[in-house]
Amino acid sequence: MYQPPQFRLDGRVECHRAIEAAPFATLVTRDASGELSADHLPLLLAPAGDESSSDVLRGHIARANPLARHLASGADDVEALAIFHGPQAYITPSWYPAKQEHGKVVPTWNYQVVHAHGRLRLIDDARWLHELVTALTERFEDERESPWRVGDAPDDYIAAMCRAIVGVEIRVERLEGKRKASQHRPLEERRAIHRGLRDEYGYDDGDAACLGGMPTRG
Repeated sequence: MYQPPQFRLDGRVECHRAIEAAPFATLVTRDASGELSADHLPLLLAPAGDESSSDVLRGHIARANPLARHLASGADDVEALAIFHGPQAYITPSWYPAKQEHGKVVPTWNYQVVHAHGRLRLIDDARWLHELVTALTERFEDERESPWRVGDAPDDYIAAMCRAIVGVEIRVERLEGKRKASQHRPLEERRAIHRGLRDEYGYDDGDAACLGGMPTRG
């Protein structure tokens, strides 16, 4: 990924925060023949406990997915890239104060993204899968007023659903994060982008601040 220094996310903590905020990933893998494949799924991050260990991403795919068949055919692991897409937006030059001053302005596109590179392995274990779907459910249901729980469904039904999926685990070898948000532009321009994203596009204040190069709360 092209990484101008002014757009680089500052270290693992910032990358982790971006992943947690946007956990639905594009998972790119390469099979033994060299062919690329892309899947789309939520991935849960298990951060490394110290600098000597690796972050881990966990999720699941359908048992019928060709990726599952490839791994089951004997491959120990495969090269993988998980791409986490954060907020993004077209930025119109109509918002820039400079448009009225001299007109030397052009559009751009602001965005936040994290690339997690690593090795992916298949996990076909009933207990592991049950724990994973429970963790996924809790992650995305907990903010609801009346969260749905895995235990709300019959045990035999959940067991049957788990038999239709295969777990994937990615041991992360490298993290790259990028926030292209006009950080290098004058403050008045960034303020104008923030207002435009919020007032014209309807972005919440957090995403508008992120994409407008303004300070965001951690």
